[in-house]
Amino acid sequence: MDKLVYLIYPLLAVVLLWGVKIYKQGTWNEGFLSLSQTKALQGFCTICIMLHHAGQKTCAPWLNPWFIKPGLELFVPIGYFLVGIFLFCSGYGLYKSYKIKENYLQGFCKRRILPLILAFYSTALIFLVVRFIMGEKMDLARVFYYVSGLQLCNPNAWFVIALPIFYLGFYLSFKYIRKEKTAVFATCMVVFIYTLIGTMVDHNDWWMRGEWWYNSVHFFSIGLLFARHEDRVVTHVKRHYLLYLILAGAGIFVFYDFSVYTQNVFSYYGENFNADYKVLRRWVCLLSQMATSCAFVFFVFLMGMKVRIGNKVLQFMGTTTLEFYLIHGLFVELFGYSFIDMGPSLHYIRNVALFVLVIMVLSLPAAYLLHKIHNAILHCDRMDKKC
Repeated sequence: MDKLVYLIYPLLAVVLLWGVKIYKQGTWNEGFLSLSQTKALQGFCTICIMLHHAGQKTCAPWLNPWFIKPGLELFVPIGYFLVGIFLFCSGYGLYKSYKIKENYLQGFCKRRILPLILAFYSTALIFLVVRFIMGEKMDLARVFYYVSGLQLCNPNAWFVIALPIFYLGFYLSFKYIRKEKTAVFATCMVVFIYTLIGTMVDHNDWWMRGEWWYNSVHFFSIGLLFARHEDRVVTHVKRHYLLYLILAGAGIFVFYDFSVYTQNVFSYYGENFNADYKVLRRWVCLLSQMATSCAFVFFVFLMGMKVRIGNKVLQFMGTTTLEFYLIHGLFVELFGYSFIDMGPSLHYIRNVALFVLVIMVLSLPAAYLLHKIHNAILHCDRMDKKC
């Protein structure tokens, strides 16, 4: 029964490749960054992120050996690769929409930032209720920290805190800076300053609590810059496509091994052993991870130039990526070996294949329902004047 977990890999291939179209030599998927393609890609990445979090609960090397069950090792170290695709698409999409859509900045905060805030707090409330039911002891101060978001009630919600910061930076830059080049620079500086602050903060229970808060955010800037120079970059890449594909594919493995070595030598966790130059150590580790994730994301989009994906599964996942990302962790915790490391889970499912199946079966309808509720709230004024 334990070997059934390995069926996940061919099933993932089916989900990704069902309905695929491969372009012949000399032809290209010109819409490889279209909305439908990026949504399909993000939908697939959301499934992989779920497997990443499931892997952290089943086979991560830091776990007690008694809890380690093999099968999902591939997904444990690649979470920041997958989040990088989301952030790239966010930066790319903002710039393209700004250029194409008239008066795009009008109502920007309500359209782009409010949905993130709503999803953050609605899922945090769900986690708060479940934490209470599961027996977590909470005084008024702890409830305030959770409700306000100063401490993450949902451990996976950092992404939905970081993204509005970048969106707001984009909005203010492009609204108040006339020169577009300077506005792009200002937005990138917001991302850089966020990253700089992140490297200066030791691991803790509050905001910016660890490297996973910032080791993929550079892709927001890369997506923005790529969108601005897309025609030139794509034309150049087409001329040397095979070379770049080989270099990117090889770079994933070379840079990954280098990043593992770098983290073992320098470590993000310098505060744990009173190391000198903690911030410098973190930047060395960060740069090695940036090289790895850039090779991975570059390779993915190079493949996208020759392969068009899309089917009903990816279409569905693409419409509920935010909600699925935020809610699946609840079921990871409820059926893992512990509930958010504070006590026993609702039921510990030791079989990894069954564990993943339960997470998916419960997360899909929960994400769909949340998506419908969020849309109803956000569009309430349009549907019913009484709202």
